[in-house]
Amino acid sequence: MAVKLSNNVAGQLGGPVSDINVTPLVDVMLVLLIVFMVAAPLMASGVKVDLPASNAKPLKEEKLPIAVSLDGEGKIYVDKNEVSKASLVAVLKQASEGDLERRINIRGDKALAYGKVIETMGEINDAGYSKIALVSEPSKQ
Repeated sequence: MAVKLSNNVAGQLGGPVSDINVTPLVDVMLVLLIVFMVAAPLMASGVKVDLPASNAKPLKEEKLPIAVSLDGEGKIYVDKNEVSKASLVAVLKQASEGDLERRINIRGDKALAYGKVIETMGEINDAGYSKIALVSEPSKQ
């Protein structure tokens, strides 16, 4: 008489067990989930930075960078000439002679809202310029 054994019965009788125990895998995944849930907000917060003053050393460039300045009222200047927001990209292309690798320094007034500086930086970046820097004054310490 042949007895047909299932996998569980075979395991109890000393035969091979084909069931996989997933409990340790689930435990490890839950621990990793908790670690990432705790660490994610810490990575997004960043570090407080005082942009208007720093101890950064000036960059050495072969070509002089183009200066884009924003005064306290939000007016935009390329070098020392006032330009409208609509003509900023055209003036930059003319000043850089079409060189999209030319460095552009953005000088934002301390009293100006940070969003205006970032908005101008985004417009310059959308025009194809990738070397954009924020300029700050050296700290007085």
